[in-house]
Amino acid sequence: METSAPTRHHLPGDLAVWFFIFAELAVFGILFIGFGVARSLDPDTFNTGRQVLHPWTGLINTIGLITASYLVAVAVHRLRYRQAGVAPLLWAAIAASCIYSFGKVWEYVDLYGKGYNLGTDTFFMFYFFLTFFHFMHVLLGQIILVVLAVKVKNGDYNGDDMNGMESGASYWHMVDLVWLVLFPMLYVLA
Repeated sequence: METSAPTRHHLPGDLAVWFFIFAELAVFGILFIGFGVARSLDPDTFNTGRQVLHPWTGLINTIGLITASYLVAVAVHRLRYRQAGVAPLLWAAIAASCIYSFGKVWEYVDLYGKGYNLGTDTFFMFYFFLTFFHFMHVLLGQIILVVLAVKVKNGDYNGDDMNGMESGASYWHMVDLVWLVLFPMLYVLA
């Protein structure tokens, strides 16, 4: 049975988390600008590098992260309305996000095995730096989701105070948003 939640119009989660999110987005934004400038100065190197990447792996990674974000959003909704099944949704989100993690590790191993690394050229310097920086954010997000799932299961989060759940979910959605820029920028756009 769905109970109504009070109507609130505020930034979800803690303000400090939003400062952190905006700082992280600023760092990624600067890196994206650097990538764009470098690509405009040497388009042949960037086009050649993009040809070596695995767009299907990137697409599967994207599906894994989008699925995880959807499950996190449903978990937040369920907790807000005090519905059952929040922890299993968070565990499912973690599992879906592992598709990305395994895919990214496979891609790194494959590229490294073919001789590509940070020092190969400007494209691969940006590719490895940007994707590894993002990968570290995904791992932190997965840890946050584990903490949220455990807290929900232990009854620490029950819908009375949504601050912790909204903060963790907001961070996770930032990680997903960054990938939705990275994927086409690296794998698709010429």
